[in-house]
Amino acid sequence: MPRKSTSAAPAVSSPAAPSPAATVLPSVSVAAASPSPAAAPVHAGALSGLLDDVLVLRGRVLEEAGGLIGRFAAPAATDDPGVVNLAHYLAVRHHDLRDLQRRLMRHGLSSLGRMEGRVLPTLDAVAFALAALAGRPAPVEEPTEAAFFAGETALAVHTEALLGAPRPHRRGRIMVTLPGEAADDGAQAERLVAAGMDVARINCAHDDPDAWRRMAGHVRAAAARSGRAVPILMDIAGPKIRTGAVAVHDKGRLVPGSNLVLIAEGTPEAGKHEPFVAAVSLPEIVRRLSVGDRVRYDDGKVEAVVEAVSEDRARLHVLRAKTGGAKLKPEKGLNLPDTALGLSPLTDKDAADLDAVIAIADMIGYSFVSHAADIDLLEDMLAARNASAKPLGLIAKIERPEAVANLPALIARAAGRRPFGVMIARGDLAAEIGFERLAEMQEEILWICEAARVPAIWATQVLEDLVKDGVPSRGEMTDAAMAARAECVMLNKGPEVVAAVELLDRLIGRMGDHFTKKTPTLRALKSW
Repeated sequence: MPRKSTSAAPAVSSPAAPSPAATVLPSVSVAAASPSPAAAPVHAGALSGLLDDVLVLRGRVLEEAGGLIGRFAAPAATDDPGVVNLAHYLAVRHHDLRDLQRRLMRHGLSSLGRMEGRVLPTLDAVAFALAALAGRPAPVEEPTEAAFFAGETALAVHTEALLGAPRPHRRGRIMVTLPGEAADDGAQAERLVAAGMDVARINCAHDDPDAWRRMAGHVRAAAARSGRAVPILMDIAGPKIRTGAVAVHDKGRLVPGSNLVLIAEGTPEAGKHEPFVAAVSLPEIVRRLSVGDRVRYDDGKVEAVVEAVSEDRARLHVLRAKTGGAKLKPEKGLNLPDTALGLSPLTDKDAADLDAVIAIADMIGYSFVSHAADIDLLEDMLAARNASAKPLGLIAKIERPEAVANLPALIARAAGRRPFGVMIARGDLAAEIGFERLAEMQEEILWICEAARVPAIWATQVLEDLVKDGVPSRGEMTDAAMAARAECVMLNKGPEVVAAVELLDRLIGRMGDHFTKKTPTLRALKSW
């Protein structure tokens, strides 16, 4: 299966981040240029030394990749080409290549900056060219064109198997989350398909199986009339951690310096000394908090730290809150980036919903997945329902620091079982790792997925102002353009979502003329 790179949040150690002992390859000094007015040829010894450094790096990558595969891959996946290339990529990214890159650039050779999908072919192509320039026998075979672009080809194949065929004018797909009204409004599915929706998403946290069936029926009917397939993703909810009943003294708002009490049991009661009290949807979470743990409320609108804990209560001190403060309300999300939750990613509700998902969907969205064993857990549930052989796709939603740190293992465990993809679930991910790290992290996840030849889905708040209010912000237009590097972009529901699909359809098509992943494509410029 396909797969790309990672660093993590404050509490996460990224597999792709250079280790503290990252190797800095030896520098080779290039001989000073001749004072002659005519340009002198580069000294063969410098090129030969550069070739030796590339070959040393190649050897280290092969040696270190073996250990990485043994650490994160099941035996059945150790020969998977995507898993192997992912191990090569992680190995090469454990070295500081900046000096080597500059020395290669200076000779007009690849700077190794675009090798996610083809690590060894890139090193081999550089080594072959350097040998020719240095007048030495080729130490490796020159990669064929097919071998050099095999990762790119595999990623396209895996993406089509998961998300369906691309549109003629764009590589990226567009996914849209259906609102509850779509169960009774077939015209909405018609408009979305006509506008360019490639994948329909049903969120199983809302509505019920009967409504899901009607939504899917409208989508399939609209797709049939359009003459193209529109696969359906059903997103199982997982153990959502939210506020339950709340009590607020004197209509106050959470501001820096406020104290917030979370309780595991009972009815919240607020007073002058405890003005903000909330129950939680999963009582065991309160018992797992430790002093010093951070807690983020309502998509990061409030950040607090645990000051004191008892068996069924935790007192939090608010560090940051949005300007003007935030209201404490029920049914708002809680993120606990520092807390070992110990929760199964599949709840009793998910187990019950799986029967409908198997019957209706083309893909399962797996919330809260964090460890390789979580993949096995879902596969066991599918097998128990005689659905393990059904060609359902699987999309792992990367929402927590553990999921970031374990991404290579998640990919390796899923390899070869069924069509597989990764969703960069930026809402919960930002609240977990911190907004400051999100942009960096989404880039690294894109790299990891490309290295592993796994399709990536860019999700959460894409064109949100346009979807909700009909007018996009400048910043979200840039965000949407950058999202074109992913294999799929997800839009949330909203009154103007059809207009957002139409805009994104045009934007992804145009941006695809300028770059593929990290590689610029030099279309002729016409503005000057």
